[in-house]
Amino acid sequence: MGRVPDRRGSAFRLTPAPTGAYRPRMTAEPASAERLLAGRYALREVLGRGGMGVVWRATDLRLERPVAIKEVTFALHLSDEERRVLRERTLREARTAARLDHPSVTSVYDVVEEDGRPWLVMEHVESCSLQQVVDGQGPLPWPAVARIGLDVLAGLTAAHEADVVHRDVKPANVLVASDGRACLTDFGIATATGDPTITTTGAIIGSPAYMAPERAHGERPGPAADLWSLGATLWTAVEGRPAFARGEPMATLMAVVAEDVPQPANAGPLEPVLRGLLAKDPDTRMTAEQARQELEAALGAAPDPAAWSPPARSEPPAEPPEGDRVERIDAADLRALAAASATVLGAVARDARDQARHLAERRRERRRRAETTAAAPPAPAPPPSPPPAATRREEQRPRRRRFRRRWVVVPLVLVALVLLAAAVGLVVLAGSLLGW
Repeated sequence: MGRVPDRRGSAFRLTPAPTGAYRPRMTAEPASAERLLAGRYALREVLGRGGMGVVWRATDLRLERPVAIKEVTFALHLSDEERRVLRERTLREARTAARLDHPSVTSVYDVVEEDGRPWLVMEHVESCSLQQVVDGQGPLPWPAVARIGLDVLAGLTAAHEADVVHRDVKPANVLVASDGRACLTDFGIATATGDPTITTTGAIIGSPAYMAPERAHGERPGPAADLWSLGATLWTAVEGRPAFARGEPMATLMAVVAEDVPQPANAGPLEPVLRGLLAKDPDTRMTAEQARQELEAALGAAPDPAAWSPPARSEPPAEPPEGDRVERIDAADLRALAAASATVLGAVARDARDQARHLAERRRERRRRAETTAAAPPAPAPPPSPPPAATRREEQRPRRRRFRRRWVVVPLVLVALVLLAAAVGLVVLAGSLLGW
Protein backbone atom coordinates (compact mmCIF):
# COMPACT_ATOMS: atom_id res chain seq x y z
CA MET A 1 0.00 0.00 0.00
CA GLY A 2 2.92 2.32 -0.54
CA ARG A 3 4.06 2.09 3.07
CA VAL A 4 7.45 3.41 4.05
CA PRO A 5 9.67 0.46 5.06
CA ASP A 6 11.81 2.61 7.36
CA ARG A 7 9.95 2.65 10.69
CA ARG A 8 12.47 4.83 12.52
CA GLY A 9 11.00 7.63 14.51
CA SER A 10 7.72 5.81 15.06
CA ALA A 11 7.91 6.39 18.82
CA PHE A 12 5.89 9.25 20.23
CA ARG A 13 7.74 12.44 21.08
CA LEU A 14 6.97 16.14 21.35
CA THR A 15 9.22 18.45 19.33
CA PRO A 16 9.01 22.13 20.27
CA ALA A 17 9.02 24.72 17.52
CA PRO A 18 11.87 27.25 17.17
CA THR A 19 11.21 30.29 19.32
CA GLY A 20 9.71 33.19 17.39
CA ALA A 21 9.84 31.33 14.09
CA TYR A 22 6.32 32.19 12.99
CA ARG A 23 3.44 34.38 14.03
CA PRO A 24 0.47 32.46 15.52
CA ARG A 25 -2.26 31.45 13.07
CA MET A 26 -5.71 30.36 14.23
CA THR A 27 -6.89 28.84 10.94
CA ALA A 28 -5.24 26.89 8.15
CA GLU A 29 -3.93 28.76 5.13
CA PRO A 30 -2.02 27.55 2.06
CA ALA A 31 1.67 27.04 2.68
CA SER A 32 4.38 27.30 0.10
CA ALA A 33 6.63 24.40 -0.74
CA GLU A 34 9.52 26.21 1.01
CA ARG A 35 7.83 26.43 4.39
CA LEU A 36 9.32 24.26 7.10
CA LEU A 37 7.41 22.97 10.07
CA ALA A 38 9.57 22.72 13.21
CA GLY A 39 12.59 23.21 10.96
CA ARG A 40 12.25 19.67 9.67
CA TYR A 41 9.03 18.98 7.73
CA ALA A 42 8.55 20.70 4.35
CA LEU A 43 4.84 21.19 3.59
CA ARG A 44 3.96 20.46 -0.05
CA GLU A 45 0.21 20.27 -0.81
CA VAL A 46 -3.18 19.71 0.80
CA LEU A 47 -4.31 16.09 0.74
CA GLY A 48 -7.69 16.52 2.41
CA ARG A 49 -9.86 18.62 4.69
CA GLY A 50 -12.19 17.57 7.47
CA GLY A 51 -13.99 18.82 10.50
CA MET A 52 -10.90 18.43 12.71
CA GLY A 53 -8.24 19.93 10.43
CA VAL A 54 -6.26 19.85 7.19
CA VAL A 55 -3.95 17.04 6.05
CA TRP A 56 -0.79 18.02 4.16
CA ARG A 57 1.64 16.06 2.04
CA ALA A 58 5.11 16.80 3.39
CA THR A 59 8.69 15.61 3.40
CA ASP A 60 10.74 14.72 6.45
CA LEU A 61 14.05 16.34 5.49
CA ARG A 62 15.95 14.62 8.29
CA LEU A 63 14.97 11.07 7.28
CA GLU A 64 14.26 11.94 3.60
CA ARG A 65 10.89 10.25 3.49
CA PRO A 66 7.36 11.40 2.63
CA VAL A 67 4.95 11.95 5.50
CA ALA A 68 1.40 13.17 6.00
CA ILE A 69 0.90 15.97 8.50
CA LYS A 70 -2.42 16.78 10.10
CA GLU A 71 -2.86 20.43 10.98
CA VAL A 72 -5.46 20.74 13.71
CA THR A 73 -7.53 23.84 13.03
CA PHE A 74 -9.16 25.93 15.74
CA ALA A 75 -12.48 27.54 14.93
CA LEU A 76 -12.53 31.27 15.66
CA HIS A 77 -15.54 31.01 18.00
CA LEU A 78 -13.81 28.59 20.38
CA SER A 79 -13.00 29.78 23.86
CA ASP A 80 -9.57 29.44 25.42
CA GLU A 81 -10.82 26.46 27.43
CA GLU A 82 -12.12 24.72 24.32
CA ARG A 83 -8.82 25.36 22.55
CA ARG A 84 -7.04 23.76 25.49
CA VAL A 85 -9.39 20.77 25.31
CA LEU A 86 -8.76 20.39 21.57
CA ARG A 87 -5.01 20.56 22.08
CA GLU A 88 -5.17 17.90 24.81
CA ARG A 89 -7.34 15.70 22.61
CA THR A 90 -4.82 15.89 19.77
CA LEU A 91 -1.94 14.99 22.05
CA ARG A 92 -4.01 12.08 23.32
CA GLU A 93 -4.62 11.03 19.72
CA ALA A 94 -0.90 10.86 19.13
CA ARG A 95 -0.36 8.79 22.27
CA THR A 96 -3.27 6.54 21.32
CA ALA A 97 -2.30 6.00 17.70
CA ALA A 98 1.38 5.46 18.60
CA ARG A 99 0.29 2.35 20.54
CA LEU A 100 -1.10 0.75 17.38
CA ASP A 101 1.11 -1.14 14.93
CA HIS A 102 -1.00 -2.81 12.27
CA PRO A 103 -0.93 -2.77 8.44
CA SER A 104 -4.52 -1.50 8.37
CA VAL A 105 -3.82 1.46 10.69
CA THR A 106 -1.70 4.45 9.71
CA SER A 107 1.22 5.02 12.08
CA VAL A 108 1.95 8.25 13.97
CA TYR A 109 5.62 9.23 13.82
CA ASP A 110 5.77 12.53 15.65
CA VAL A 111 3.81 15.47 17.01
CA VAL A 112 5.04 19.05 17.01
CA GLU A 113 3.51 22.20 18.42
CA GLU A 114 3.66 25.38 16.38
CA ASP A 115 1.52 28.51 16.10
CA GLY A 116 -0.09 27.48 19.37
CA ARG A 117 -1.50 24.30 17.88
CA PRO A 118 -0.35 20.67 17.56
CA TRP A 119 0.57 19.11 14.20
CA LEU A 120 0.53 15.32 13.82
CA VAL A 121 3.21 13.71 11.65
CA MET A 122 1.85 10.46 10.27
CA GLU A 123 2.79 7.71 7.88
CA HIS A 124 2.06 8.69 4.29
CA VAL A 125 0.02 6.19 2.28
CA GLU A 126 -0.34 6.67 -1.48
CA SER A 127 -4.10 6.57 -1.56
CA CYS A 128 -7.31 8.54 -1.60
CA SER A 129 -10.08 8.49 0.94
CA LEU A 130 -13.11 6.26 0.50
CA GLN A 131 -15.22 9.43 0.51
CA GLN A 132 -13.28 10.75 -2.49
CA VAL A 133 -13.76 7.42 -4.27
CA VAL A 134 -17.53 7.49 -3.72
CA ASP A 135 -17.75 11.15 -4.73
CA GLY A 136 -15.77 10.40 -7.88
CA GLN A 137 -17.44 7.25 -9.17
CA GLY A 138 -20.55 6.61 -7.09
CA PRO A 139 -21.41 3.20 -5.59
CA LEU A 140 -18.59 0.67 -5.52
CA PRO A 141 -18.94 -3.01 -6.53
CA TRP A 142 -19.89 -5.06 -3.51
CA PRO A 143 -16.78 -7.35 -3.73
CA ALA A 144 -14.58 -4.23 -3.48
CA VAL A 145 -16.60 -3.02 -0.50
CA ALA A 146 -16.21 -6.44 1.15
CA ARG A 147 -12.42 -6.22 0.78
CA ILE A 148 -12.38 -2.70 2.22
CA GLY A 149 -14.60 -3.85 5.07
CA LEU A 150 -12.25 -6.71 5.95
CA ASP A 151 -9.23 -4.37 6.01
CA VAL A 152 -10.93 -1.75 8.18
CA LEU A 153 -12.33 -4.45 10.45
CA ALA A 154 -8.82 -5.82 10.97
CA GLY A 155 -7.60 -2.34 11.96
CA LEU A 156 -10.52 -1.85 14.34
CA THR A 157 -9.92 -5.25 15.91
CA ALA A 158 -6.29 -4.31 16.58
CA ALA A 159 -7.40 -1.00 18.10
CA HIS A 160 -10.04 -2.65 20.29
CA GLU A 161 -7.53 -5.23 21.51
CA ALA A 162 -5.39 -2.26 22.61
CA ASP A 163 -8.43 -0.82 24.43
CA VAL A 164 -8.77 1.99 21.89
CA VAL A 165 -12.14 3.09 20.47
CA HIS A 166 -11.91 5.16 17.29
CA ARG A 167 -15.31 6.95 17.60
CA ASP A 168 -15.14 8.52 14.11
CA VAL A 169 -15.10 5.68 11.58
CA LYS A 170 -16.41 7.14 8.30
CA PRO A 171 -15.49 7.14 4.58
CA ALA A 172 -13.25 10.21 4.95
CA ASN A 173 -11.11 8.32 7.49
CA VAL A 174 -10.67 5.20 5.36
CA LEU A 175 -7.76 5.36 2.92
CA VAL A 176 -7.94 3.20 -0.21
CA ALA A 177 -4.71 2.36 -2.05
CA SER A 178 -4.37 1.82 -5.78
CA ASP A 179 -4.66 -1.96 -5.37
CA GLY A 180 -7.97 -1.66 -3.49
CA ARG A 181 -6.63 -2.32 -0.01
CA ALA A 182 -7.68 0.01 2.78
CA CYS A 183 -6.44 1.28 6.12
CA LEU A 184 -7.98 3.31 8.92
CA THR A 185 -6.62 6.72 9.83
CA ASP A 186 -7.33 9.78 11.98
CA PHE A 187 -7.95 8.76 15.57
CA GLY A 188 -8.77 12.42 16.16
CA ILE A 189 -11.57 11.85 18.66
CA ALA A 190 -10.44 8.43 19.81
CA THR A 191 -10.66 7.38 23.42
CA ALA A 192 -8.66 4.84 25.36
CA THR A 193 -10.17 2.66 28.05
CA GLY A 194 -9.18 4.05 31.42
CA ASP A 195 -8.28 7.48 29.99
CA PRO A 196 -10.67 10.24 31.12
CA THR A 197 -12.78 11.56 28.27
CA ILE A 198 -11.46 14.90 27.13
CA THR A 199 -14.45 16.76 25.81
CA THR A 200 -16.75 19.59 26.71
CA THR A 201 -19.01 18.54 29.58
CA GLY A 202 -22.36 17.27 28.35
CA ALA A 203 -21.46 17.43 24.65
CA ILE A 204 -20.52 14.82 22.07
CA ILE A 205 -18.35 15.27 18.98
CA GLY A 206 -18.61 13.23 15.82
CA SER A 207 -20.17 12.85 12.39
CA PRO A 208 -23.93 12.35 12.93
CA ALA A 209 -24.53 10.11 9.90
CA TYR A 210 -21.90 7.66 11.21
CA MET A 211 -22.55 8.03 14.95
CA ALA A 212 -23.95 4.95 16.71
CA PRO A 213 -27.38 5.27 18.36
CA GLU A 214 -25.96 4.71 21.84
CA ARG A 215 -23.70 7.73 21.40
CA ALA A 216 -26.73 9.84 20.49
CA HIS A 217 -28.25 8.66 23.79
CA GLY A 218 -25.19 9.97 25.63
CA GLU A 219 -23.82 6.55 26.56
CA ARG A 220 -20.09 5.91 26.74
CA PRO A 221 -18.96 4.51 23.36
CA GLY A 222 -17.44 1.05 23.20
CA PRO A 223 -16.16 -1.21 20.42
CA ALA A 224 -19.76 -1.87 19.30
CA ALA A 225 -20.08 1.84 18.42
CA ASP A 226 -17.16 1.52 15.99
CA LEU A 227 -18.81 -1.53 14.41
CA TRP A 228 -22.03 0.46 13.83
CA SER A 229 -19.96 3.22 12.20
CA LEU A 230 -18.24 0.60 10.04
CA GLY A 231 -21.65 -0.64 8.87
CA ALA A 232 -22.70 2.92 8.01
CA THR A 233 -19.41 3.42 6.15
CA LEU A 234 -19.81 0.24 4.09
CA TRP A 235 -23.42 1.23 3.36
CA THR A 236 -22.22 4.54 1.91
CA ALA A 237 -19.59 2.75 -0.16
CA VAL A 238 -21.96 0.21 -1.73
CA GLU A 239 -25.00 2.50 -2.08
CA GLY A 240 -23.23 5.77 -2.90
CA ARG A 241 -24.99 7.73 -0.14
CA PRO A 242 -25.28 7.66 3.66
CA ALA A 243 -28.13 5.59 5.05
CA PHE A 244 -29.42 8.19 7.52
CA ALA A 245 -28.23 11.63 6.32
CA ARG A 246 -31.11 14.13 6.49
CA GLY A 247 -29.38 17.47 5.86
CA GLU A 248 -29.35 18.73 9.45
CA PRO A 249 -27.32 17.20 12.30
CA MET A 250 -30.26 16.76 14.68
CA ALA A 251 -32.52 15.38 11.93
CA THR A 252 -29.78 12.92 11.01
CA LEU A 253 -29.35 11.83 14.63
CA MET A 254 -33.12 11.42 14.93
CA ALA A 255 -33.06 9.12 11.90
CA VAL A 256 -30.15 7.15 13.38
CA VAL A 257 -32.02 6.65 16.65
CA ALA A 258 -35.61 6.10 15.50
CA GLU A 259 -35.77 5.06 11.82
CA ASP A 260 -35.33 1.57 10.40
CA VAL A 261 -32.45 0.70 8.12
CA PRO A 262 -33.58 1.43 4.54
CA GLN A 263 -33.68 -1.28 1.91
CA PRO A 264 -30.33 -1.39 0.05
CA ALA A 265 -30.33 -1.49 -3.74
CA ASN A 266 -26.75 -2.58 -4.54
CA ALA A 267 -25.56 -4.51 -1.46
CA GLY A 268 -26.29 -7.99 -2.81
CA PRO A 269 -24.88 -10.61 -0.41
CA LEU A 270 -23.58 -7.84 1.87
CA GLU A 271 -27.10 -6.94 3.03
CA PRO A 272 -27.09 -9.33 6.05
CA VAL A 273 -23.80 -7.99 7.40
CA LEU A 274 -24.92 -4.38 6.85
CA ARG A 275 -28.16 -4.95 8.76
CA GLY A 276 -26.30 -6.85 11.46
CA LEU A 277 -23.80 -4.03 12.00
CA LEU A 278 -26.52 -1.35 11.92
CA ALA A 279 -28.62 -2.92 14.68
CA LYS A 280 -29.83 -0.23 17.08
CA ASP A 281 -29.15 -2.24 20.24
CA PRO A 282 -25.40 -2.78 20.82
CA ASP A 283 -26.19 -6.01 22.70
CA THR A 284 -27.77 -7.56 19.58
CA ARG A 285 -25.36 -5.97 17.10
CA MET A 286 -23.14 -8.22 15.01
CA THR A 287 -19.73 -8.77 16.56
CA ALA A 288 -16.41 -8.19 14.79
CA GLU A 289 -15.83 -11.94 14.38
CA GLN A 290 -19.30 -12.48 12.95
CA ALA A 291 -18.83 -9.58 10.54
CA ARG A 292 -15.46 -10.97 9.44
CA GLN A 293 -16.96 -14.39 8.74
CA GLU A 294 -19.88 -12.87 6.80
CA LEU A 295 -17.59 -10.67 4.68
CA GLU A 296 -15.20 -13.53 3.94
CA ALA A 297 -18.08 -15.82 2.99
CA ALA A 298 -19.57 -13.21 0.66
CA LEU A 299 -16.19 -12.48 -0.94
CA GLY A 300 -15.39 -16.18 -1.30
CA ALA A 301 -18.70 -16.82 -3.07
CA ALA A 302 -18.18 -13.97 -5.55
CA PRO A 303 -18.12 -15.45 -9.10
CA ASP A 304 -14.62 -14.36 -10.20
CA PRO A 305 -15.08 -10.66 -9.42
CA ALA A 306 -13.60 -8.22 -11.90
CA ALA A 307 -10.53 -6.29 -10.83
CA TRP A 308 -11.34 -2.91 -9.34
CA SER A 309 -9.14 0.00 -8.41
CA PRO A 310 -10.01 3.45 -7.12
CA PRO A 311 -9.78 6.45 -9.48
CA ALA A 312 -6.84 8.81 -9.49
CA ARG A 313 -6.69 11.12 -6.48
CA SER A 314 -8.69 14.28 -7.04
CA GLU A 315 -8.59 17.64 -5.36
CA PRO A 316 -10.11 17.56 -1.88
CA PRO A 317 -13.48 19.30 -1.55
CA ALA A 318 -13.57 22.71 0.06
CA GLU A 319 -16.24 21.47 2.48
CA PRO A 320 -16.86 17.94 3.73
CA PRO A 321 -19.93 16.32 2.14
CA GLU A 322 -23.23 15.95 3.92
CA GLY A 323 -23.05 13.51 6.79
CA ASP A 324 -19.24 13.63 6.93
CA ARG A 325 -18.80 16.89 8.83
CA VAL A 326 -17.77 16.65 12.47
CA GLU A 327 -20.44 18.27 14.62
CA ARG A 328 -20.45 19.37 18.24
CA ILE A 329 -23.79 18.46 19.82
CA ASP A 330 -24.54 20.05 23.17
CA ALA A 331 -26.31 18.50 26.12
CA ALA A 332 -29.44 20.57 25.43
CA ASP A 333 -29.59 19.13 21.91
CA LEU A 334 -29.18 15.63 23.30
CA ARG A 335 -32.03 16.18 25.75
CA ALA A 336 -34.22 17.49 22.91
CA LEU A 337 -33.27 14.46 20.83
CA ALA A 338 -34.13 12.11 23.68
CA ALA A 339 -37.50 13.81 24.18
CA ALA A 340 -38.27 13.71 20.45
CA SER A 341 -37.24 10.08 20.11
CA ALA A 342 -39.31 9.22 23.18
CA THR A 343 -42.28 11.01 21.62
CA VAL A 344 -41.85 9.15 18.34
CA LEU A 345 -41.38 5.81 20.04
CA GLY A 346 -44.34 6.54 22.32
CA ALA A 347 -46.56 7.34 19.34
CA VAL A 348 -45.44 4.16 17.61
CA ALA A 349 -46.14 2.16 20.77
CA ARG A 350 -49.59 3.74 21.14
CA ASP A 351 -50.44 3.01 17.50
CA ALA A 352 -49.28 -0.57 17.90
CA ARG A 353 -51.28 -0.94 21.12
CA ASP A 354 -54.43 0.51 19.52
CA GLN A 355 -54.03 -1.72 16.51
CA ALA A 356 -53.57 -4.78 18.71
CA ARG A 357 -56.65 -3.86 20.75
CA HIS A 358 -58.70 -3.41 17.55
CA LEU A 359 -57.57 -6.77 16.18
CA ALA A 360 -58.35 -8.46 19.51
CA GLU A 361 -61.87 -7.00 19.53
CA ARG A 362 -62.45 -8.20 15.98
CA ARG A 363 -61.29 -11.70 16.90
CA ARG A 364 -63.61 -11.74 19.93
CA GLU A 365 -66.54 -10.54 17.80
CA ARG A 366 -65.92 -13.27 15.23
CA ARG A 367 -65.68 -15.85 18.04
CA ARG A 368 -68.99 -14.69 19.53
CA ARG A 369 -70.68 -14.89 16.14
CA ALA A 370 -69.34 -18.38 15.55
CA GLU A 371 -70.51 -19.55 18.99
CA THR A 372 -73.97 -18.03 18.48
CA THR A 373 -74.32 -19.64 15.07
CA ALA A 374 -73.29 -23.06 16.40
CA ALA A 375 -75.67 -22.91 19.41
CA ALA A 376 -78.82 -21.69 17.56
CA PRO A 377 -80.99 -24.33 15.70
CA PRO A 378 -81.06 -23.94 11.95
CA ALA A 379 -83.91 -21.66 10.87
CA PRO A 380 -86.53 -23.23 8.52
CA ALA A 381 -86.22 -22.20 4.94
CA PRO A 382 -88.88 -19.64 3.95
CA PRO A 383 -91.60 -20.88 1.52
CA PRO A 384 -91.05 -19.84 -2.05
CA SER A 385 -92.95 -16.67 -2.88
CA PRO A 386 -95.53 -16.93 -5.71
CA PRO A 387 -94.49 -15.34 -8.98
CA PRO A 388 -96.04 -11.98 -9.80
CA ALA A 389 -99.32 -11.82 -11.74
CA ALA A 390 -97.66 -10.25 -14.79
CA THR A 391 -95.20 -13.17 -14.94
CA ARG A 392 -98.07 -15.69 -14.73
CA ARG A 393 -99.93 -13.96 -17.63
CA GLU A 394 -96.77 -14.04 -19.74
CA GLU A 395 -96.39 -17.77 -19.08
CA GLN A 396 -100.06 -18.48 -19.93
CA ARG A 397 -100.05 -16.39 -23.14
CA PRO A 398 -99.32 -18.50 -26.28
CA ARG A 399 -96.01 -17.64 -27.84
CA ARG A 400 -96.12 -16.03 -31.22
CA ARG A 401 -93.48 -16.79 -33.73
CA ARG A 402 -91.12 -13.86 -33.99
CA PHE A 403 -90.68 -12.45 -37.46
CA ARG A 404 -87.08 -12.42 -38.61
CA ARG A 405 -86.01 -10.21 -41.47
CA ARG A 406 -83.53 -12.70 -42.87
CA TRP A 407 -86.33 -15.15 -43.72
CA VAL A 408 -87.39 -12.77 -46.55
CA VAL A 409 -84.15 -11.01 -47.50
CA VAL A 410 -82.02 -14.09 -48.09
CA PRO A 411 -84.43 -15.86 -50.53
CA LEU A 412 -84.94 -12.61 -52.51
CA VAL A 413 -81.21 -12.13 -52.90
CA LEU A 414 -80.78 -15.70 -54.11
CA VAL A 415 -83.61 -15.32 -56.70
CA ALA A 416 -82.09 -12.07 -57.99
CA LEU A 417 -78.70 -13.70 -58.41
CA VAL A 418 -80.25 -16.62 -60.35
CA LEU A 419 -82.16 -14.26 -62.69
CA LEU A 420 -79.06 -12.19 -63.33
CA ALA A 421 -77.04 -15.28 -64.19
CA ALA A 422 -79.78 -16.45 -66.59
CA ALA A 423 -79.87 -13.05 -68.32
CA VAL A 424 -76.13 -13.05 -68.81
CA GLY A 425 -76.28 -16.56 -70.27
CA LEU A 426 -79.03 -15.52 -72.77
CA VAL A 427 -77.00 -12.54 -73.93
CA VAL A 428 -73.94 -14.69 -74.50
CA LEU A 429 -75.98 -17.30 -76.41
CA ALA A 430 -77.64 -14.66 -78.66
CA GLY A 431 -74.28 -13.14 -79.46
CA SER A 432 -72.86 -16.44 -80.55
CA LEU A 433 -75.84 -17.16 -82.82
CA LEU A 434 -75.75 -13.74 -84.49
CA GLY A 435 -72.01 -13.76 -84.97
CA TRP A 436 -71.23 -10.87 -82.54
